[in-house]
Amino acid sequence: FKQKTAYEMRISDWSSDVCSSDLKFNLLMGRELQKHEGQPQQIVMMMPLLEGLDGVKKMSKSLGNYIGITEAPDMMFGKLMSISDELMWKYFDLLSMKTPAEIAKLKQAAVEGMNPRDIKISLALEIVGRLHSAADAERAEQQFIQRFSQGALPEEMPQVELAVPAEGMSLPVLLKQAGLVSSTSDGIRMIQQNAVHIDGELVTNTKAKLFAGQKQVIQVGKRRFAEVRLM
Repeated sequence: FKQKTAYEMRISDWSSDVCSSDLKFNLLMGRELQKHEGQPQQIVMMMPLLEGLDGVKKMSKSLGNYIGITEAPDMMFGKLMSISDELMWKYFDLLSMKTPAEIAKLKQAAVEGMNPRDIKISLALEIVGRLHSAADAERAEQQFIQRFSQGALPEEMPQVELAVPAEGMSLPVLLKQAGLVSSTSDGIRMIQQNAVHIDGELVTNTKAKLFAGQKQVIQVGKRRFAEVRLM
């Protein structure tokens, strides 16, 4: 708002903004204030909110349910494949360049028995291809198939080195330090949900500690991996 009060605003300041529907009240109030001041009332243009990976709350980095447009192709592909079959159609409507008629054909194909996973792959290929390249999207698809259908580890994963105190580092803290979860509490929750593996072994103890001198592959969920060296 360019550090102006509502009464100082002019239509040129924000007529080009497109906001999400959760700002409807603010936008309509702005129209009333402009009318009160004799200004031309802005045209309100709102876009529907896009739910994040959890399918409940709006996509937000602070909530950890987002897909970053600068993320690596395989990470982006995996996140898109993790959305629910029902939510997939909203992603098609809001993110895909397919026409409504083309989306309707896909929905009909799903009704007739087409595997929703295959439809979701087409969505992931399109979006990753647009934000990276078609070749990147195809490589991400192959890595996804190998990782989840054949149980293979990703060819490349982050290499992390962490300094560990003499008494060791608790696993939830390590997950946070390695960038595999958004917070320590999130790490505890992922362990409780049986989503954490170390060198392929399931870890269920939220109080587990790791010590210096170890080098292990840590996996959180289906798509987050890191090779962690403890120093």
